[in-house]
Parts: sequence; structure tokens; C-alpha cells
Amino acid sequence: MPMSATESPRLARRTLLAAPLALSWPGARATGAAPLTLASFPDLDRAAKAAQADWDRAQPDTPLRVVSRNYADHHNAMSAVLATGSGQPDVMALDLRFIGKFAAGGGLEDLLAPAYGAGELLDRLPRFSVAQGRSPKGALVAMPTDIGPGTLLYRQDLLQRAGLQESDLTASWPGFIAAGRELKRATGAALLTDAAELRDILLRVGLQDGEGIYFGRQGEVLVGNERFQRAFELGLAVRRAGLDLKAPSWTNEWGAAFRQGRVATQMMGCWLAGHLKNWLAPEQAGLWRSAPLPGGLVASYGGSFYAIPRHAPNKAAAWAFIRQMVFDRATQLQSLRVLDAFPALLSAQDDAVMEEPIPYLGGQRARLLWRDIARRVPATPVHKHDSLATAVVRSAFEDVVSQNRPIPEALAEARDLVIRRARR
Repeated sequence: MPMSATESPRLARRTLLAAPLALSWPGARATGAAPLTLASFPDLDRAAKAAQADWDRAQPDTPLRVVSRNYADHHNAMSAVLATGSGQPDVMALDLRFIGKFAAGGGLEDLLAPAYGAGELLDRLPRFSVAQGRSPKGALVAMPTDIGPGTLLYRQDLLQRAGLQESDLTASWPGFIAAGRELKRATGAALLTDAAELRDILLRVGLQDGEGIYFGRQGEVLVGNERFQRAFELGLAVRRAGLDLKAPSWTNEWGAAFRQGRVATQMMGCWLAGHLKNWLAPEQAGLWRSAPLPGGLVASYGGSFYAIPRHAPNKAAAWAFIRQMVFDRATQLQSLRVLDAFPALLSAQDDAVMEEPIPYLGGQRARLLWRDIARRVPATPVHKHDSLATAVVRSAFEDVVSQNRPIPEALAEARDLVIRRARR
């Protein structure tokens, strides 16, 4: 997954959007009623704030209170409260990369239980997003509220200067790298901020429903197979050709590369277009475009979820809040307008807003592309050791590109390390 709040100096995308600790805001009404407490993080907390007026009208006796911490602090705090069982909020917002860990802990409600009846609603959501919210035992512990269809964002002006077309980038992975060489020669811009981006997306090539990135259907470790070998080979090719800036995602150097126009493409969730518009490179409006990922790959980058802790004080109100945020079409569309968050609700994806031109993307009707991608992403489950495997594989790749370690050797050691640590 694309966000990394634990690897210094990398910063998670939402951490960059807010001060280290955002103050909580209570419900608009001063009442003696027990509030519904939502624990969230920037920028997702803005979705709840935008929906508060509708919540007040629907639930006049239950004030909404949102407690927001930065991305890393929020997930660390939620891990702590689930471990101790005390001080739990009614609703807990979670980023995709933490779902596997939290689901395995057993501290979240199963939303398929009769008290919630979420099973009757799941056909309103993309299959892949529902699969991401399940525990290894099949419980639905987290409900998706926004999703991240994967896309290739690129600088149209730089492609024109290099005499290239979009198809030169998207037809195949070797063609993508060849186009990067031409871009570098003609414009001086790098193809990617970091070769690791190519590694990460190539790890998703060929995945089928029920198969994870690092772990198979039966929990077997997949690290080191042909998919990993290919991802490492092409990532190394990008580094050796000098086509990346060696600037890991969400670092200051990464952000500066966009502002300074030193990078031509970025593969990530479609939500990145909103970040480019709002804070990464607002002055480049009209220069960027969105395209499918190279080689026909469809993938998901990130996503936000809501969960109910086992010891939440007000579970009935918590479920009412989740239903409003996830299954109310108007609320989902409001989040799209406020946050550029792509809606999980399928009926919201069918709204006319999907056909609106996006000025930042040169008037491109890119949401239609993103919707098509979202409906073809395989249902890839999360695993409790995904974070562990991600860290191990990233370290192995760094040994390959920085220390010239042979790929088979690095992957063999990575596989053994994942197996050993997962058994603890």
C-alpha cells in the first residue's frame, strides 16, 4: 500500500495534510446527551465534518464528536485502545494498510452480525473493497467509505515535448521504461520519483480473486515467486537507467519533485489528482492527465474504512453513522466534492458528476476511467502480516538497487525472513 507512516523519514499522505494533532470538534449542539465519538485522521475527518449537519437532522439526540490525530498517531492510538479495551471510540476510521493487523486482533465488531445486518448491503459496494474489510475468518470488520482506483498520472506537456503519446506510456511495461528514456533525453524530467513505485505496482500483476500480494489463499508465503522477480528486475532497470529521482513517496523531496516539474509520471490512487490540485502542484493546472496503468493492469491504491470497536459505548449510533457515511448517496457525493475521495458506493459512482470535466486534468472526464478501473479490480484480501512482508520486501529491494545484491539472493532471504517472523 502506498502510505507509510512508520518508515522515517517517509510521511503518510494524510500526515502531510494537517498539523501533527488536529483538535477535536464537538457536535454543533450543546446538549447533555452522550455524543457519538468518531476517531479519525486528516483528511478523512473533513468528510465527517461536512456531513455533520445531516447527522444532526437525522440524530438530534446524539451529538457528533470527531477526535482527529495525524495519520500515524491515530493508528497507533487505536492499536493501544484496542489492546487495553478502555477509552474506545464509537467509530474508528482506518486506512487500508492497517486493516489486516486490526482485523487479526479480534477487537472489532463483525458487521455481518444480526445487530448490524451489513450482509444485505454489500452488493452496493465494489467486491474488492468488501474483501479488504474482512478478517481471515470471514468477519466483516471494516466498511469501505472511499476507494483508490489505480491510475497513471502524467504530464501531458512533457510528453508533447518528447514527441510521445499516452499509448507510449501505457501499452506495456518495457514500453513505459523506453518512453522514460525518451522523456529524460528530451525534457530532463525523470520518469518516476522512485524506482520502488514500479516495484510496488508490478507486485499486483496477475493477481486473481482471493490471492493476496504476499500471501496466497491458504496463507502460504508468495514472496520470491516469478511476480516478485519481474517486479525487482524492472525496478532495477529504472534505477540503472537513471530514470528515477530516488525520492521515496511522501518525503519532502518527493513533494518538491512535483512542484519543480522534475517528474513526468506518478502511479497511485486516483485521489492523488486531488492532492496535486490542492497542495502538491496547484500551479500546474491543465498540465496533468490520467491514464490506465501500463500493460492493462488494474489495481487499487489505498482506501478508507470505518469500524466499530468491541467495547464501543454506543454501537447502535455507530452503525447509524457508518450507514450514513457509506450508504447514503448524497453523503458519498459530498465527500467526493469536499475531499476528491472516490466513492465506494456504486450508486454514487453512477451519478452525473462522473461525467464532469476536471479542469486540473485539462478538462479530462477522468472519473469515468476511474470508475471503469474500480469495477475490474480483483478482490484481493488483506493479511495480518502484510505490513511485515511489505517492510521486508522493501528492504530487500533497496539492497538490490543500492548494494548490487543479486535479485534471487535478496528475494530468497526475504522469503525466509517473512516465514520466520510470521510464525512468531
